[in-house]
Amino acid sequence: MKLAGKVALVTGAKDGIGKAVALAFANEGADVALASRSITREDDVVREIEALGRKTSIVKVDVANKASVTAMVQTIKEELGQIDILVNNAGLSKPAMMLKMTEEQWDDIINIHLKGTFLCMQAVAGDMKTRGYGRIINVTSSAGLQGTIGQVNYAAAKGGINALTKSAARELAKYGVTVNAISPFAVTKMTEKISTDPTLSAKYLDKIPMGRFGQPEEMAGGFVFLASQDASYITGQILCIEGGMIMR
Repeated sequence: MKLAGKVALVTGAKDGIGKAVALAFANEGADVALASRSITREDDVVREIEALGRKTSIVKVDVANKASVTAMVQTIKEELGQIDILVNNAGLSKPAMMLKMTEEQWDDIINIHLKGTFLCMQAVAGDMKTRGYGRIINVTSSAGLQGTIGQVNYAAAKGGINALTKSAARELAKYGVTVNAISPFAVTKMTEKISTDPTLSAKYLDKIPMGRFGQPEEMAGGFVFLASQDASYITGQILCIEGGMIMR
């Protein structure tokens, strides 16, 4: 097992890509801390991980609030010990054209995606630095690489995450901590409209060489790879798992 003996923290872990990643980590031997605004021990992901014989820590968190993030990390350390792997997956979408976007829509997306990623990284990186080991994986998007109409807030946040990933990778590399990002594209609650609206669906499928939408489970392997020893010499990179939609 590639992650045996490790403890992983996955934010936004209740469903979608976060759930798929958490289950993949557990399948590879990791104990998993599951964090979101609304997760409970009754959620399917918790039962499925514990059925594999792995330990879990369940924490409700507002990743945009420093005190909430600090309390989350403390709880996980008390229940599972150190945090070896961090996946910053928490997110939401509040689309609007730039000229109609409200300040609240802008702030909410920047705070959850960009500030939240920063706060979670900051909360775990100190211990990782001291131990000389850590894996941080941030979730970005094609929007942060090429922009997108109707989501300037989301694109700006994801572009910020790309820069944050590379800067943190440079700061932490000499301490044995890798920082990478994954740009996934899968059918989740956030992208459900894209996959179910005929006009939007056709537009996006035309951009995907593989001709279909991905599933959350297809994203998980990339996270396992970057979290494992197989990726020990990889840092500051953005891995696109998008059916060929982004080629650079």
